[in-house]
Amino acid sequence: MFSRALRATRAVPMRAARAPAQLAVARRSVTTNAASAQVDKSSIPSSDDEPFQITLSDESFETYELDPPPYTLEVTKKELKQMYSDMVVIRQLEMAADRLYKEKKIRGFCHLSTGQEAVAVGIEHAIEKSDDLITAYRCHGYAYMRGATVRSIIGELLGRREGISYGKGGSMHMFTKGFYGGNGIVGAQVPVGAGLAFAHKYTGRKNATIILYGDGASNQGQVFEAFNMAKLWKLPALFGCENNKYGMGTSAARSSALTDYYKRGQYIPGLKVNGMDVLAVKAAVKYGKQFTEDGPGPMVLEYVTYRYGGHSMSDPGTTYRTREEIQRMRSTNDPIAGLKQHILDWNVASEEELKALDKEARAHVNEEVSIAEAMAAPEATPKILYEDIYVRGSEPQFIRGRTAEENFYFR
Repeated sequence: MFSRALRATRAVPMRAARAPAQLAVARRSVTTNAASAQVDKSSIPSSDDEPFQITLSDESFETYELDPPPYTLEVTKKELKQMYSDMVVIRQLEMAADRLYKEKKIRGFCHLSTGQEAVAVGIEHAIEKSDDLITAYRCHGYAYMRGATVRSIIGELLGRREGISYGKGGSMHMFTKGFYGGNGIVGAQVPVGAGLAFAHKYTGRKNATIILYGDGASNQGQVFEAFNMAKLWKLPALFGCENNKYGMGTSAARSSALTDYYKRGQYIPGLKVNGMDVLAVKAAVKYGKQFTEDGPGPMVLEYVTYRYGGHSMSDPGTTYRTREEIQRMRSTNDPIAGLKQHILDWNVASEEELKALDKEARAHVNEEVSIAEAMAAPEATPKILYEDIYVRGSEPQFIRGRTAEENFYFR
């Protein structure tokens, strides 16, 4: 484990500090224990808005060619309760999507993130709204954390015109300000994310781009091409592999020769983080964002997490792992239960207050789902095909292979 003496080497030049840190990493691995932080209870203020310091577990991080992040993090009671509420809303949102799909009201692909809520919530609490985020198709929680409403997400899943992408994108294609999807092609969002990071650097903005992909996408060639360009240009890019241990029908170990995804950047520093601990995720991303903005360039993160369901709704998720394993993770590593235990232990909120937050989150999601189900279905006319291609007023006068009538049909 990292000792406090080793943490102090962060002030030493990188080359001198690296060797002992790597030796320490080799002797232990990141845990997925959802309740792993500690705090001096006497330091916790009575005010909801006054910050206090927590200490993360030594097993929160592993590093590659990088000094570890600080193992301390400042939070407030208000933020802890907000994190808890955010994760509960996302869990309820995904459960609602699961029900609607089984009722055949949602069609097509649907990938749920039940069990992985700490990654989306921890990231959002570490970045600014002016930062960018792009991910793959398991994107509902990210869309919500970036500012989308539950009704717009469910409406999109139902194919309604009031959905976040006007009912045209479905589960895999959701967009809002600062959130560039939801992308269906495996790994294709990674070079797009590198482009978003380039835009920040080109325009001189002090922002970072969070680029997420799964362990299944980690072997795609375009991921490594994006790594190369980001390193050459020192882009403020936080590449992040959500390692939920399984792809479609198989384990990560059977599909990847190297499952230490945070080392995949080779010439890019890497950081593995306990993705079942929302506080560890926040600390890692906060550290990574500062690292990229200070100028060294990109970082590769690995969020060690777990999905309770199958890869998608068509995958039962039990043919390549045991039900006992899933139940064990639910009962001992759940990110919501882990944060709840912290909140109770640290007297941040009482059991009754948390029950009220649970009830409020469920009621909010239920109301939003009802509103989404009541949304009018889109009128199936050819005109819809011509919408959202060009910003209105910027359409070209002529399109190859189209008649003038076809070109101006959508206006």
